[in-house]
Amino acid sequence: MNTSSLSIDQDIEQARREGVVFDQNLPFLLEPSTPNGAGVVLVHGFTASPWEMRRFGEELAGLGYLVLGTRLPGHGTTPEDLERRRYEEWQETVTEDCRKLMLATKRVYGIGVSTGALLLLGASAELPLSGLVLLSPYLRVQHRLAPHTGLLRFFKRFQHRSLDSRNSRYYYNRRPVRGIHQIHQLIKRIRKLLPQITTPALVVSAEGDRTIRVSTAVELYEKIGSEHKEYHRYGPDVPHVLTTRENPAWREVLELTVEFIEELENRAQGDESA
Repeated sequence: MNTSSLSIDQDIEQARREGVVFDQNLPFLLEPSTPNGAGVVLVHGFTASPWEMRRFGEELAGLGYLVLGTRLPGHGTTPEDLERRRYEEWQETVTEDCRKLMLATKRVYGIGVSTGALLLLGASAELPLSGLVLLSPYLRVQHRLAPHTGLLRFFKRFQHRSLDSRNSRYYYNRRPVRGIHQIHQLIKRIRKLLPQITTPALVVSAEGDRTIRVSTAVELYEKIGSEHKEYHRYGPDVPHVLTTRENPAWREVLELTVEFIEELENRAQGDESA
């Protein structure tokens, strides 16, 4: 495998053409000083940006993993850009990034937050990924009007939310209703695929999540066809986004993630040497 052949220059150029201004919102590639032969694709959530996954990426690169941080179309630009996107574009981007990494490393793992986790499930239905870490995945969002976005999108364009100044560069303060409708279309697809997915999976959720129905993370875990799967739930002090400093237990989640992936790595290396 030749990691030097992997480039995301075109992805970065495209992101800038589409309106990404802040470097933290660009896709990223982190090359380890001492490669271990494996790679990780990181996928952020809806209305977020690659910044959401950067801290995990830096830690994983330090452990020897080649890390690719995906930028979903319509993210890191404007809510109006996201409004016109379809979930198929997000899925194609994630699946293609997994393919790129598979050409550069022996094994590829996926780590995704929220909608990013669903998109990695979709990719794993097509590609032989070595493992999945699904952070705050879901089969239903929390808002009571969410199931009605198919109709609401014709009358209401955006759902507003407050953001503190620290996060305003990395998240949208307006969620396009059409985008939430696309999430529902994605959920329908993933729900059907779950029994077919056999990739080892770690599912992590939190009781403090106010964005998704946490009970559906359990449902998702139970329906995945993987023989090797684990579920972990944090308490009410832990929020929806598990990878940033807003989560007081972010380092515990990182350690849990690394432990799961390295267990799979040890098994794979053992099989290679047998």
